[in-house]
Formats: sequence, C-alpha cells, structure tokens
Amino acid sequence: MTVRDTTADLSAFTHDWQEWHTRQEAGLAAPHGFLAITGRHWLGEEPQRIPDAPGAWSTGADGVVVNLDDGEELVVDGAPVRGEHRFGVLPERGGVNALWGDAVIEVAKRGGHDIVRPRHPDNPLRTAFTGTPAYAPHPRWAVTGRYTAFDEPRPTTVGAAVEGLEHVYDAPGRVEFELDGRPLILTAFPGHSPGSLLVLFTDATSGVTTYAANRAIVCPPPAADGTVVLDFNRAANLPCAYTDLATCPLPPAENRLPVAIEAGQKIPRERSGS
Repeated sequence: MTVRDTTADLSAFTHDWQEWHTRQEAGLAAPHGFLAITGRHWLGEEPQRIPDAPGAWSTGADGVVVNLDDGEELVVDGAPVRGEHRFGVLPERGGVNALWGDAVIEVAKRGGHDIVRPRHPDNPLRTAFTGTPAYAPHPRWAVTGRYTAFDEPRPTTVGAAVEGLEHVYDAPGRVEFELDGRPLILTAFPGHSPGSLLVLFTDATSGVTTYAANRAIVCPPPAADGTVVLDFNRAANLPCAYTDLATCPLPPAENRLPVAIEAGQKIPRERSGS
C-alpha cells in the first residue's frame, strides 16, 4: 500500500480539507444540530412528561405514542397534530423530527430503545460553540489501502457512549493499509451513501490530544480493484465528543490502532481541549 505523494499541491489540499472541516462544524452547530440537544429521555410503557417538549410520551409493542394536552401541538411531516399521535415502530438508527415552535423534538431508536431528544437552538452548548481544534492537514495522512469484502456481512456488536447500550452493525469488509511501513487493518461499517464505508477507530493519540472514545472517517466506495482512500485528515469527532446526551457507537476492538494518528479533529474545547 502507498501514501499519497507529499509533493501534491499542499495549498489545494489544505483548501479542500478546510471546506470539509467547515461543513462538519456547520452541521454540528446547526440550529437543530447535536449541540442543540437539551435532554435524552428513554421511553417506557408508562407515559411520562419530559422537560423542553410537549405531551406525555410512551412506547410499547406498537411503537412510540405522544398524548398532547389541550393547547399543545406538534408538526409532523408538515402536518399539525394534536391529542394522541402514534409515531409507530421506528427502525434502529432511524427516527422522526417533530417541530415544536423553534425547537425540534427528535424521536428515535438507538440500541433497541426508543428515546426522545429535544433540540433547542438557544441551548448554551450551541450558542457558546467556537469551533473544534484540529491538526493541520497533510497529504501523508491520506493513505491508500485495499478493501476486502467478507463473504457475507458480519454482524458486529460494539459498545456505546452510554454505559450498557450496544449497537449492532453488519460489517461488509475490512481495509488493509500501511502507515510508515507498518501493516494495519480496520473493520469497516456501511456509510450513509451507497457503497461508502464508515470506519470507527482509536489510536495512540486518543485521550491525549484526540477524543478518547472514538473518531470516524468516511471513505468513498472502493474502486473495482479494491483500492480505497483512508483520509485521516478527515477523522471526525462523533457527537459524544461534545455532549453526554449522544449514544454514539464505540469502535470494534480490532480498530484500536497501536500508532499515533496525528491528524483530524482534536479533543473539543467543550471537553477541555485546546
């Protein structure tokens, strides 16, 4: 495996990275992004009222239900709802965003559990956000590896930022690569776009200069010969790096790299990073 030519146009490389970093920050700090979350509430069969959201919420075999009092209203899929509203059974890692004034009430399933997370634009964590520190980008950290698909996707159980919670992903394959002549392997999960790969990892910088629990890189679909680029400059923090109200997955054990990846996003200032 090879590392990209370090004689590449560093200015253009840095510009492309800065555009990516800006998009990452914008999504995180959007009016209803993860920094706007004010609470995480696990639902049960007994209806419960929660702070920062209307109605009494519950879940059961038929999925999530909210009962709104007189004068309370949500907007779901563009339509106002009052009284009882059934969200139904949600898919794992799926969810619905209901509007409530200038807030969004996220209704989701994580680790087999239904949750409600209100998102308010005026949440202090969001309004005080000043950006995420990161290593200066460099082409040496954009590594070309080789993707090998498993015969069948492998169900892979990983932990979560929430103690006791587990996530299960169907890992389609793994990526082999070299860094400074050292052979390394990472298990890959499906990305959001068709054919793309999501790689969760930690390394020797984790808990020192980068967030301890996890970072993630998204890889484009592998080429026909299996080659794929792992751009560690774009190693991004997951939401749990900023807030304890996230349910982010942890990397599988084999993705704990024994080398220092001095690239990508660092520990957020919200976690006393600099």
